[in-house]
Amino acid sequence: MMHPGKLALIATGCLVLFAATALGAYGTHGVQGAVDAARWSAYEVAVDYQFYHGLGIIAAGILADRFPDSRLVAWSGWVLLIGVAAFSGSIYATTFGAPEAVGALAPVGGLAMMAGWLLLALGVWRAGRARGRG
Repeated sequence: MMHPGKLALIATGCLVLFAATALGAYGTHGVQGAVDAARWSAYEVAVDYQFYHGLGIIAAGILADRFPDSRLVAWSGWVLLIGVAAFSGSIYATTFGAPEAVGALAPVGGLAMMAGWLLLALGVWRAGRARGRG
């Protein structure tokens, strides 16, 4: 039976993907044409990154179940979620009229996304090595 925290991570990844789908559809029908080309391009990048990282959150949850002793693997999904919220969220917010200063969160979110992937890689590598020794 899967631990509730790992189920929560997988369910959260599914919700991130749901939101990316909804925001992508809304963007195509409600945002495109209403904003300049630069904002539309940034919005598309935010949706794309949200999709990729939503899948990463789900993968982290599945891998956390496979490697239950690795805190790095489990934490990687939550760090990816923080990255999505800061990166994509700040781009969505500025697209919908938030002050440009909110856009300063995008690089922080990008760093969190990179950190999440590194945590996942390191956690899986360490957990795999530990299993190989046993």
